[in-house]
Amino acid sequence: MLVSYKSRHHVETLLAGWPAGLAVAVVDNSDNTDGVADLAARSGRVRYVSGGGQGYARAANLGAFGSDKPYVAFVNPDCRPDTDQIETLLRGVVADERAIAHAATPISHNGVIEIGAGGWEPTIRRAAVHAVGLHKIMPRAGMYAQPRIGEHIDVDWATATCMVVRRSAFVDLGGFDEAFFVYFEDVAFGHRARRHGWHIRLREDVLVPHGTGTSGAPSAEMRRLQGASFTSYMNRYTAPAARATAIRALYVAGMSWRVAVLTLAGRRERAAASRAIIRGVVTGRAFVASTEVARARAKQVGSVPDVG
Repeated sequence: MLVSYKSRHHVETLLAGWPAGLAVAVVDNSDNTDGVADLAARSGRVRYVSGGGQGYARAANLGAFGSDKPYVAFVNPDCRPDTDQIETLLRGVVADERAIAHAATPISHNGVIEIGAGGWEPTIRRAAVHAVGLHKIMPRAGMYAQPRIGEHIDVDWATATCMVVRRSAFVDLGGFDEAFFVYFEDVAFGHRARRHGWHIRLREDVLVPHGTGTSGAPSAEMRRLQGASFTSYMNRYTAPAARATAIRALYVAGMSWRVAVLTLAGRRERAAASRAIIRGVVTGRAFVASTEVARARAKQVGSVPDVG
């Protein structure tokens, strides 16, 4: 299941490396502006679905709910799993009766595991550790996991960069929380899965290259969406409200310190990205093509009935 946003070249590369017998669906969030629908039609083996530009969670659900397969592999177009790795994840889920999903560990172009491959439920303690940078020396005490190569870590959630799920259980949970336009839908999925007795495993033995290119979305826009989605998660999944506010404040404090350090170091682009995250967290608002999508989507979807 590929959710594409102006990512035809990535989709084409993935299809070229996968066998013809592999069932593939592409959910297109850019209204075929890059011709991905034509690519799907020519391939003869790809189910094309228009996502309507409604964000990742809604597009992924649209594709998965329309599948008739018992297992679905979500694959970001800019990662590069081979079929052996996808099959390893599949066999893992099949053998792991309490697992709703097994996820690959994404690695960057220089072979380093990405921070945020998985993580834990945000708490005041974990947010404080992250804010002051102690997660670098206490890697299991912060909010985001960055395991060493070959190191197994039990996490509360794992990235959906390359993840195989039990489709029936995924559908029963309602799929990804569509209150998130993009970002934090995987964190919310982990939260709801745990509430229903499932677990998600981050596979240290399945290392998938990630970040082989970019989508069509501007970086500042995406970083603000990331921050706004963090606020949406706090509002939807953290109680009481005072705890959620404290965690957000710690997160902003940590990001503000990073902005100062990056600015002094002359790393202006990264400092600007961090400022965009802060704006998203503080306002809870983010925009795509001048349309507010973060707060509006959360309001549209409403509350989560099984949170506690």
